[in-house]
Amino acid sequence: MTRRLPQEIYPVVDRAFWIDRLGGAGARFIQLRVKDMNGDALREEIATALASARRLGVTLVVNDFWRIAIETGADYVHLGQEDLDTADLGTLRAAGVRLGVSTHSHEELSRALALRPDYVALGPVWPTRLKKMAFGPQGVERIGEWRKLAGDVPLVAIGGVTLARMPECLAAGADSVAAVSDFVLADDPEGQVQAWLQAAKKAQFPSP
Repeated sequence: MTRRLPQEIYPVVDRAFWIDRLGGAGARFIQLRVKDMNGDALREEIATALASARRLGVTLVVNDFWRIAIETGADYVHLGQEDLDTADLGTLRAAGVRLGVSTHSHEELSRALALRPDYVALGPVWPTRLKKMAFGPQGVERIGEWRKLAGDVPLVAIGGVTLARMPECLAAGADSVAAVSDFVLADDPEGQVQAWLQAAKKAQFPSP
């Protein structure tokens, strides 16, 4: 039986306050990706995000900082390929932390699947301006290919995704669709969450 992720929409944010805003609007699967903090400030930011997530019924995914994720009781950690070189996956699993892994090539997908992750992410599907990528755009067709190769492992599409493009990702085989700027740079982030939720529902249950 195919494993499922908590929700089809997957906002990625850089600060804890977004959990209250986007989670309060209905997002139930959010990644906290902090790149400009360390030490106590970082630990406090993650702990604050987790407290908000628990209060709102949000599943929070901590990007990269697996040690702090274990210390604070996070449910999920997301690791890039470089992070896999240094993370103690046995300790993560022993702590009951679920794992998501970024992939950009067949070699990276094979490596990720060998770890029996709780999901794999494919990206960037389209060009993205927020993060310099070593790999070019994968294209929607690659989502379908990854879907077949991943078997029962849930698949997340990320990179250059907008509200208009999100249904295309779901139709191609993604179980969840992640985005950064389409949420945090929106004029009305809460309204954007609602729009994504409605579009995801329509994509799953189209009108006859």
